[in-house]
Amino acid sequence: MPDIKPDLFQLLFAIASILERNNYQAYIVGGFVRNWLLGREIDDIDIAVGFDAKKVAQEVAKCLGGKYVLLDETNNIARVVIVKGKQQLHLDFTTFLGTIEEDLERRDFTINSMAVGFNDFISGSLHLIDPFQGKNDLNKKLIRAVKKRIFEDDAARLLRAVRLAAELSFKIETNTEQLIKQYSQLITSVPGEKLREELLRILSLHYSSNLLRYLDQLNLLTGMIPELEDSRGVLQPMEHYWDVFEHSLETVAAIEFLFCNMDWQYGSGDLLKVLPMTDEWKAYFDMRVSRNSSRMIMLKIGGLLHDIAKPESKSIDVTGRIRFIGHTKQGAAKVAAILNKLRFSSREIKLAEKLVYYHLRPVQIANVGLPPTSRAIYRYFRDTDDAGIDVLFLALADYLAARGPNINMEEWKQHNCLISYIIEEHEKQQNKLLPAKLVDGHDLISIFGLTSGPLIGKLLRLVREAQATGKVCSKDDALALIRQNLDSECSNGHCDKTLVNLIK
Repeated sequence: MPDIKPDLFQLLFAIASILERNNYQAYIVGGFVRNWLLGREIDDIDIAVGFDAKKVAQEVAKCLGGKYVLLDETNNIARVVIVKGKQQLHLDFTTFLGTIEEDLERRDFTINSMAVGFNDFISGSLHLIDPFQGKNDLNKKLIRAVKKRIFEDDAARLLRAVRLAAELSFKIETNTEQLIKQYSQLITSVPGEKLREELLRILSLHYSSNLLRYLDQLNLLTGMIPELEDSRGVLQPMEHYWDVFEHSLETVAAIEFLFCNMDWQYGSGDLLKVLPMTDEWKAYFDMRVSRNSSRMIMLKIGGLLHDIAKPESKSIDVTGRIRFIGHTKQGAAKVAAILNKLRFSSREIKLAEKLVYYHLRPVQIANVGLPPTSRAIYRYFRDTDDAGIDVLFLALADYLAARGPNINMEEWKQHNCLISYIIEEHEKQQNKLLPAKLVDGHDLISIFGLTSGPLIGKLLRLVREAQATGKVCSKDDALALIRQNLDSECSNGHCDKTLVNLIK
């Protein structure tokens, strides 16, 4: 049997002492036993007790200085969080009724339906309770349902089977796979919080684009995000190799190819050689956005959903060209609704909205045969706010996923030159920005006699933009720019006579 790290064993020994002192019958079950047998890292300890799990957890939390968290009052499930340095361990307590074998029968998959008596584990008398041959399935690397009705009992297990198989590099056993297809419609009954958790864990894995395809084969992807179904079979302009649905999946695959150097059927080393990728950007996309999500995961979500509004915005102009006018704006609103339903955080939703709303902007700000102006780049980053870099890399993946096997290397190089230029110019602008503002709202009120309102904000943004692009370098320059702009406002009849006299 695999060894347990000393600090973890000490924790288990302390828990065993508490359980024994209170005469609690307890077993170590589920994921702990599975990962222990596989020799994998353990950060969760599942404990089944023949008593009120809430009371046991409260006692353990009190004795060990942990944090008590009630997970499910109805089903009597509680957690104790133990923090040691940067490590965080979760002790999950459940109440078992009847025998431990009856409890294991209520669990999901055979590899999660094994147990060891707590005292047996501590003493080294390791008698494995394995009524469903879970250890045998571990050796065969199979995910097998304990019984036929596991998905009726908890439909979140439909996604968990796919995620667990991917995490462990296992396969879903054939009959279990058929059960998933049979009960796939139950995915619509899973609470948004659980869907979010499983989706994020799936997207955190390598080759998650393949997992999205597998979910689609199991009728789970569009069950979870019904809005995607409308994009299936929606044709696009000739430069697109795939319909909208396939293009969306390939965009996720292209993101993984660009960042992780993962195999992509249509990718090559030559494509990566011109990519403006650095370790700094890879670290940037590893940054957390919210619990369980990172910028990379949200970029994949943006890739999957960036064209979600194309079906309803599709039209054909007089020349016969397919158009999707307004799909970015409509898509941003649609994505916000989808992610809100899935209980994503407000920060995650805002980032996804910007990815969808602005995903065409990097190409749109370029001039024909010329790089975008400093002003256009400044406004791009002003508008995209904290999503500017994310949108640029989505644009690269979007290009690859549009062309597929028809990628033109010269076009790809030009696309990368554009993205590189935008990044470099933005960095120059950031370096030019002075820590102190040249003018502020008080200056505009005292010098020009303005009153608080939208006009002041507009003028301050104008000065900041001019400062970033090198057009103004001093307070006098800034005031001259404001005076010029106010003069223009007045000539259009947008200011009163007092302001006209002040300007003169």
